[in-house]
Amino acid sequence: MRSSPLLPIFLIVVVDILGYTLILPLLPFYAENLGASPAVIGFLIATYAVCQLVAGPLIGRASDHIGRRPMLLMSQIGTLIGFLILAAANALWLVFLSRAIDGLTAGNLPLAQAYISDVTRPEERARAFGIIGIAFGFGFLVGPAVSGFLSTFGYHYPILAAAALSFLSILTTYLLLPARPPHPAGQDEAPVGPGGERLTLLEWGRYLEYFRRPVLSPLLFKFLSFVFSFSLFVAGFALFCERRYTWQGRPFGPKEVGYIFAYSGLIGGLIQGGMLGRLVKRFGERPLLAIGFVFAVIGYAAIGFAYTILALLIGATIATFGGVIRPVVTSLITQASGRREQGAVLGLTQSLTSISQIVAPVIAGFLIQRMLLVEWALLAAGVSAAGWLIRAPEPVQVRQPSHG
Repeated sequence: MRSSPLLPIFLIVVVDILGYTLILPLLPFYAENLGASPAVIGFLIATYAVCQLVAGPLIGRASDHIGRRPMLLMSQIGTLIGFLILAAANALWLVFLSRAIDGLTAGNLPLAQAYISDVTRPEERARAFGIIGIAFGFGFLVGPAVSGFLSTFGYHYPILAAAALSFLSILTTYLLLPARPPHPAGQDEAPVGPGGERLTLLEWGRYLEYFRRPVLSPLLFKFLSFVFSFSLFVAGFALFCERRYTWQGRPFGPKEVGYIFAYSGLIGGLIQGGMLGRLVKRFGERPLLAIGFVFAVIGYAAIGFAYTILALLIGATIATFGGVIRPVVTSLITQASGRREQGAVLGLTQSLTSISQIVAPVIAGFLIQRMLLVEWALLAAGVSAAGWLIRAPEPVQVRQPSHG
């Protein structure tokens, strides 16, 4: 009997997240070494998101026709090529090229989600998607710490490690993932999946329909405020630390930033892995969403006014508790949309994430280049405060008409 394909999917996601988190604390410093200013680094980070926004829906639709596994392999090969170019880069334009290639083929996570949906029954899907959350928690704990350690030997080593992991991911997909997803027992209809109905970048008219719905629209704006403030924070954090803090007489570098990211990953993993279910049960989703925004506001503002490493760690700990926002608001969004349109709605949230990852890094780079460090942190706090202030009405329960 064929073993469950969820194990190779878990390994694939873990390896991909590790590769991403190895690069996360390093890229700003790597680009700076090649002459990039903070503003240029902001555009560099945005390049990946622009390419992903354009190519993501096309990759998703192609996987519906060609198959998940071939498109997943193509995506992984693109990631590997991007890492190899990045490792060999001796000029800034090659760094931009590497991020563009990686962005244009960035479909690993959405394709893994679609594959999970293909091989699980609807009632098992939430538990199955939990493996992605576990993979994220593990990746954000281990990846930045390994990157910080390897960067002490040279900036190329974390990138080469990410490339090796990417190659391992390709082998895992090719050798362990079934070419044709086995249909779950008892499924009597074609899988809808998180891809469901996929809308392309040019179909914003249809996306706008969701923003006109009185229950769904505020939740989408809350999601946007979260991902925008988080993108501001992540894009600017390394350069912020470099300009404010020193360790053993030297400005913060990839090692120190990597260790702080790893610390936040540990806290986030404890919250979302062990505490989230109990928090939802105790407070309810909507009150917990409000609490998450309050923690994000306080945490980002505290970081802006943190002038010691201890104060920075306290602010980062508080801000990390704001991470409950993403799973809670995503759950509420899916509850406020019809089952067969959840694919399009989740696709919309991915597009909102990409837009945030395009605009926010440019703003962060602009502010940090002008040494507006407090303003950078307060802007992230202000965007989170806007998300907290948006009122999201409860859905009205409508009695379904009986048939027959």
